Amino acid sequence: MRYAYAITSALLLGGATATLALQPSTAQQAQNEPGAIQAAVPRAGAPMSFADMVAKLQPAVVNISTKQTIVQRQPANPFSGTPFGDLFGGMGGGQGGAPVKREGASLGSGFLISPDGYVVTNNHVIAPGAEGATVNSITVTLSNNKEYTARVIGKDQDSDLALLKIDAAGLPFVKWGDSSRARVGDWVLAIGEPFGLGGTVTAGIISAINRVTGQGGAYDQFIQTDASINQGNSGGPMFDLNGNVIGVNSQIFSQSGGNIGIGFAIPAATAKPIIETFMKGGKITRGYIGVTIGGAVNDDAAAALGIPKNQGELIARVEPAGPAAKGGLRAGDVVTKINGQQVTPDQTLTRLVSNLQPGTTARFEVLRAGQPVSVNISVATRPSNDQIRALANGGEDSGGFGPNDPQTDGDDDSDGTTQGSTAPLGLNVQPLTPGIARAIGVDSSVQGLVIATVDSNSDAAGKLKRGDVIQAINGTPVRTTADMARLVAQAKAAGRPQVLLLVQRGRGVPQFLALKVK
Repeated sequence: MRYAYAITSALLLGGATATLALQPSTAQQAQNEPGAIQAAVPRAGAPMSFADMVAKLQPAVVNISTKQTIVQRQPANPFSGTPFGDLFGGMGGGQGGAPVKREGASLGSGFLISPDGYVVTNNHVIAPGAEGATVNSITVTLSNNKEYTARVIGKDQDSDLALLKIDAAGLPFVKWGDSSRARVGDWVLAIGEPFGLGGTVTAGIISAINRVTGQGGAYDQFIQTDASINQGNSGGPMFDLNGNVIGVNSQIFSQSGGNIGIGFAIPAATAKPIIETFMKGGKITRGYIGVTIGGAVNDDAAAALGIPKNQGELIARVEPAGPAAKGGLRAGDVVTKINGQQVTPDQTLTRLVSNLQPGTTARFEVLRAGQPVSVNISVATRPSNDQIRALANGGEDSGGFGPNDPQTDGDDDSDGTTQGSTAPLGLNVQPLTPGIARAIGVDSSVQGLVIATVDSNSDAAGKLKRGDVIQAINGTPVRTTADMARLVAQAKAAGRPQVLLLVQRGRGVPQFLALKVK
């Protein structure tokens, strides 16, 4: 179909040319006839064409491919042991068949940063592409189609960066630029291998800097661009108009899998120190204080606590005997500054803590029950992601908080403790005892008030349920119904429309929930 259209276009063009040749010289010309328009002179710094720059830069951009082996267990045969079992011979037995191996592959981009073959790319480009997969080999292909087997010098899942090495000399390479000087509206070029198409160049502008995508972590801060970035561009360089690398293209926002003009690059200011550490044979270490973060101070939290929104982050849980616990940080605290640096949505608590040097002492400024407090915390080394997930989840699924959670049944008073009603919140609660803790499946270290019933006409309906444990209200721990009543009364007296509860459900991660006060 494409070929047919091409022939039709050629015929039409030929006919048009013949017709024009027969017309008098006074015939009307096309608006864009050669010579009719004087070339527009670009503003200083903007090239007429990127061609000269691309010709210099493109040889330093490479294709990266992997060969992988994926081991998958065959599904169990539901008819195993019956007369119908042989009809499904390709399936395993009742417990599943022997593992099946298949070949896998991945494609991405990278760029040379030295003449002796150091290559920067994304970690996910060279990582196993599926559960049960192992990477057997990594191949780097230069723009002249020469192929080299690469070895991994260093990789870091958190920053999504990796450094490879190929055995070669005299290679074209590029240098890092200063991403801190990049401004929204600056021209940028992206060069890579989208969909395996070699040496693809796209241009655009910087759409945003310090963009937080919401994925969390220490490195959730990107350069956003509308330069076309697609699958396979990952690991390729983002250049400024001086030809310097100011970013490593890493991900896109897309509902279709293709480019919609929202791409993200890891800033050179983030990538360069990590890559240089790998080149020196070092390992990436990050700060850690042992807390679970409950989120930023949003509208609900700000209204409940009477503080400005988007200034600080809430502490949901403090790891027992961890650095934060030893330093005096508590669940319900709002961390506003670390070593004088403000905690904001763009400068998150996770990012600031991760950038602290292990072994040092950091000063944390917090709001505790509305009062400013300072604590000093000795910074530890961040454990692996798997270890952190295990600590955060308590080894079990949290079950989540949501309007569709069912109300649970159980004894109202397993230890003979009397219930208390807090009418302004629509809750009947009682102190959490060891017996009740065992019955509802919370850790023995949890303290607070357990919910017995929820008024279906209150704001708590659909948010909280029987068996949830209220640990704190507006940052102040609660142990008795009198504590709860006092704190709710204080909020009403201060004219606050709601209170902020720290709630524990099962062995999951504690969460903050705002409830309107009647």
